[in-house]
Amino acid sequence: MRLIGLAVVLAVSLFAAPLAAEAQQKVARVGYLAADLRANPTWPEAFRQGLREIGYIEGQNILIEYRSAEGQLDRLPALAAELVRLKVDVLLSEGTPPSVAAKGATKTIPIVFAASADAVGSGLVGSLARPGGNITGLSFLAPETAAKCLQLLREAVPSSRIPVKPERSHASDHPEGSRGCSTSAGDTGSIP
Repeated sequence: MRLIGLAVVLAVSLFAAPLAAEAQQKVARVGYLAADLRANPTWPEAFRQGLREIGYIEGQNILIEYRSAEGQLDRLPALAAELVRLKVDVLLSEGTPPSVAAKGATKTIPIVFAASADAVGSGLVGSLARPGGNITGLSFLAPETAAKCLQLLREAVPSSRIPVKPERSHASDHPEGSRGCSTSAGDTGSIP
């Protein structure tokens, strides 16, 4: 969790640093969009802590506009549009649904997504290597990387047998990635 927070803080700071250098008195403004802040109460504090570690103090040289759909995902597009109207300098989105809403709300404000399950499959980015547009972030269950992980495991432990059954994982949303896992791992069977 701390590693994700640090990576997001570093990504946001890349966008906020030029603003601080540009105008000493200007306060950087970050829009923070979440599906439900109550579901991950430690994330905002981890984000603020990471910002403090690199010199950004909320209320002094950075302002964070928090918006939460409180579990009502249909509210996300309106909340994202509200943050855009506030003219935030960068949007931070927690998870895939808020990130999709943020992407739909702006083509110009930089967006950093934290912990998207499948950034490519959800349409957030064109590819992990070249996200393109105004959006970047962290994807933790990318089907296109699963095959490579299994291949590396197979090389490290050649005698291992790696059964794959995508129906029991997030990979079930992306069967083409799951088939790649089975094939690259040298196993075409499934777990009973």
